[in-house]
Amino acid sequence: MIPPIASRFVAGETPAAAFDHVRRANEDGVQVILNLLGEHYHDRANADGDVEAYASVIRDIGGTNLDACVSVKPSQLGIDIGDGVFRENFRRVVEVADEHDVFVWCDMEDADTTDATLDGFETLAREFDGGVGQCVQANLRRTRSDLDRLADVPGKIRLVKGAYDEPESIAYTDKADVNEAYREDLEFLFKERDDGIAVGSHDPAMIALAAELSAEHGADYEVQMLMGVREDEQRRLASEGVETWQYAPYGDKWLSYFYRRVRERKGNALFALRAVLGV
Repeated sequence: MIPPIASRFVAGETPAAAFDHVRRANEDGVQVILNLLGEHYHDRANADGDVEAYASVIRDIGGTNLDACVSVKPSQLGIDIGDGVFRENFRRVVEVADEHDVFVWCDMEDADTTDATLDGFETLAREFDGGVGQCVQANLRRTRSDLDRLADVPGKIRLVKGAYDEPESIAYTDKADVNEAYREDLEFLFKERDDGIAVGSHDPAMIALAAELSAEHGADYEVQMLMGVREDEQRRLASEGVETWQYAPYGDKWLSYFYRRVRERKGNALFALRAVLGV
């Protein structure tokens, strides 16, 4: 059983429980990105097992009228084993998703995996006509040049501030600097893309900026937030016609999921506590 606090952020341990969560969110107009918990595998069998689990979930989504898609982690698909393993498994997931008309997101993890992750995304996004989306992190100093590279790549780009505690040599570490980088990156996306822009943020200022930029440039966008965080705002945005997606992890690895998030960055624990308290 998932304890009450954890269950606020995790949509159950099984696909059936996750689908029940999707149905409830859909009733409020909120669409759901499902992420099977699991990451940093060093055994190929574990990575392959999660690929098969994703394939099964994708087939089930394709056979329903649920407004849902999936998001995978590079380390879950074997990037720590080798770039080739990651590319092969990423392709396997996308091939099944393409067959069943289900969108696939790829998360971004540690900075040392950025190049391999972007290479895999760009290849598949071009090959499968935009059925793939990629997360990028505004706190990394390299992100602006990455966005230049991805400007004409089909699919979607999810811009987040970044939750990994990276060294100052490669990342902005001051909150104000991260916010400024996020604003500049968001402006670039709206100038360069007609659609396929995902605002991955709970920050009201960034969400308001996205609405302004959309009106200015005529570009479509969506807002993405985590399950358990500002869910009233998610429902409000959806009710006002803003395409709103909720990122919802599920699976039995919830304990290691929370433990790793806190180890990656102490601020993640404070963020979760604020979400629970509603402040």
